[in-house]
Amino acid sequence: MSVAGDSGRIIALDIGKVRIGVAASDPTGMFATPVAVLKADGNWIDDLAGIIEEYGAVKLLVGLPLRTDGSEGPEVKSVRKVIGRLSARFPDMEILTWDERFTTVIAASALLEADVSRAGRKGRIDKVAASVLLQSYLDALSTKTQNSGSTLG
Repeated sequence: MSVAGDSGRIIALDIGKVRIGVAASDPTGMFATPVAVLKADGNWIDDLAGIIEEYGAVKLLVGLPLRTDGSEGPEVKSVRKVIGRLSARFPDMEILTWDERFTTVIAASALLEADVSRAGRKGRIDKVAASVLLQSYLDALSTKTQNSGSTLG
């Protein structure tokens, strides 16, 4: 069952002050894959534009760094400013937000389990966190689709 259908891929962003993790869905909208880590400097949105074009993405999913209790702190305000910049740069792109609590912890745990060195984890954790974020969203969409009353056969 396709979640994204023929509507295009989704790019997910785990936005940090130093690095931005990027992940992409597969064409069916079932699986997330880590793609890149961008430096959070003045040019990262240009780099993102290339990734969007390369993957034929039609949606951006941006992680919201909510507090453990679900409330919004100053980090969310900062991410919302970035979303404004993204909306201005990509006016035809749908931009969604998704709770990113614990994605970095899950990503770090997965990389530790895979026995990735400390140096290797630093270079990969952000894109793996973006992948965890995107997979969470895709799984939620899939569950919603499965529970919508559609039947097989």
